[in-house]
Amino acid sequence: MSAPRITLDQWNALVTVVESGGYAQAADRLHRTQSTLTYTLKKLSELTGVQIFERKGRRSVLTPAGEVLYRRGRILVAEAVRLEQATTALARGWEPVIRLAVEIVFPTWLLLECLASFSAAHPQVRIELEESVLDGTDEALLQGRVDFAIGTLVPAGFLGDPLLPLEFLCVAAPDHPLHHTGGPVTLEDLKRHRHLVIRGSSAQRARSAGWLNEERWTVTAKATSIRAATLGLGYAWYDKRSIRDELASGCLKPLPLREGAERRAMTYLIFADRDAAGPGALRLAAIIRDRVAAECAGA
Repeated sequence: MSAPRITLDQWNALVTVVESGGYAQAADRLHRTQSTLTYTLKKLSELTGVQIFERKGRRSVLTPAGEVLYRRGRILVAEAVRLEQATTALARGWEPVIRLAVEIVFPTWLLLECLASFSAAHPQVRIELEESVLDGTDEALLQGRVDFAIGTLVPAGFLGDPLLPLEFLCVAAPDHPLHHTGGPVTLEDLKRHRHLVIRGSSAQRARSAGWLNEERWTVTAKATSIRAATLGLGYAWYDKRSIRDELASGCLKPLPLREGAERRAMTYLIFADRDAAGPGALRLAAIIRDRVAAECAGA
């Protein structure tokens, strides 16, 4: 096998410039001068024979070929990070901290039960939980920030196991006007009222949960959205397990939609690198699987 002509440092420079939004911001993140970074990418362009950036107005943007290099470079850098994490985990045995990203559609109470069970047996292991939304889960995996994640989509380059099926209900407070339309609620009825939407948590914030109309509030926390709904400030779809207390108390009621009243999805447990996962991450993942299986069996 021949040695690569392009260094990991050069690939990392490209990825950082793109994801930081420019040379100046990337230079700050990498603690390097802007001129050094410019030279590094110029050298990368010469070695590949590809024009990576082009001017559009006052901005530099990726060329189609540059976009390909960025995507492949991002995978390469992420793999290098995972390799370092694997060697560290192998050297130290039981890891001192477990990092996980969990998409907020997963029931909070169920997750906390799992974390409490794990910590009761292993109090010396710290847990760092990233509550992610949509593309934020993908980003946490791709950037190697977590040991494993729970999300509704498995990003390209990863494998995931089905975990918990979700059933979303369209709900509003009992005194919300949508509960008093005199018949089934239609799409046109929904469009006349405020929709509560949760924004994706990635740095790019490329995706938000689907919205129906321009009159909406966009928030970043599930708890805030649910609280707003109970106060009669809008309607939204939530997984029924996430609002079990609100449904039981009557603070929220399913809307009698003519169509689309229920939505279904599946959550997946996705390891960033199964081979590099430490015994703590494996044990926590097993606890989550077992507790979810018990919840599904008792549903």
